[in-house]
Amino acid sequence: MQQRSNILVVDDEPSNVQILAEGLSDDYDITVAKNGLEAFNNAQNFQPDLILLDVGLPDVDGYEVCKLLKNHDATRDIPVIFVTARDDDDDELTGLTLGAVDYVRKPFCMSLVKARVSNQLELRHKTQLLADLAMLDGLTAIPNRRHFEVEFEKSWRFAQRKQRPLSIAILDIDYFKQYNDIFGHLQGDKCLQTVAKKISDSLVRPMDFVARYGGEEFVIILLDSDLDSTIKVAEKIRKGIESLCLKHEYPTSNSWLTVSIGVATIVPQQGDNHKELLLQADKNLYHAKSMGRNRSAQA
Repeated sequence: MQQRSNILVVDDEPSNVQILAEGLSDDYDITVAKNGLEAFNNAQNFQPDLILLDVGLPDVDGYEVCKLLKNHDATRDIPVIFVTARDDDDDELTGLTLGAVDYVRKPFCMSLVKARVSNQLELRHKTQLLADLAMLDGLTAIPNRRHFEVEFEKSWRFAQRKQRPLSIAILDIDYFKQYNDIFGHLQGDKCLQTVAKKISDSLVRPMDFVARYGGEEFVIILLDSDLDSTIKVAEKIRKGIESLCLKHEYPTSNSWLTVSIGVATIVPQQGDNHKELLLQADKNLYHAKSMGRNRSAQA
């Protein structure tokens, strides 16, 4: 069942709020703000699916609120519909130019408001689905490298701000080229899917993150995880994949498919570069391979 959408109604006139709330509450959850500052704070904190915004507010006008929303990362993608008594074409043009998706004039027809709200929420839902698909790896159905890069930067900023450890683990399937040569690419694809699922199932905290990094490589972000804890997670994953007993005939017969993992951890300071953490994990991965594969390595 699809979750109900949340609409933020911004208006200082109680009668307008009552009409909109009564007209929309059967289908949507309604949050109310009575001025521009309250509207901006609510939008940041509660992330509504759509904002119905009056222009004539007691502190700052709705146009300024819209500017604030569109200039802030957390709120710029929330659709805004102006609902206002200003009926000049130039006013409507101003609102649309600032990034609003629609402009409704007061006194409004409730059935028209409902239709426009429904259309914009449906469009937002479809846009979000497309954005989510663009962040997924098509084969394994886990996040792709683009999604990882976005999440990595967010995690880095959080760890730097809170002075908490941030760990990266890069995992590579051992002798995967030979696996493809022996069993074929179709079986190789199934192998990647199985490994991706095993990694995902091994990560238990909500903020743990795994992505397909490319080819047979996967990358894991462990926020607020020190080196010892991260090694334990890496070993859990490595042993879990080995326990799948996926048949592999290289380099010796009667062997199972295994993985090598490189781990790196840092408490990021001002001036540190997040790419260095990734580079260190990659170096440790190659160290694990040079020691014979099927193991984890850290600095």
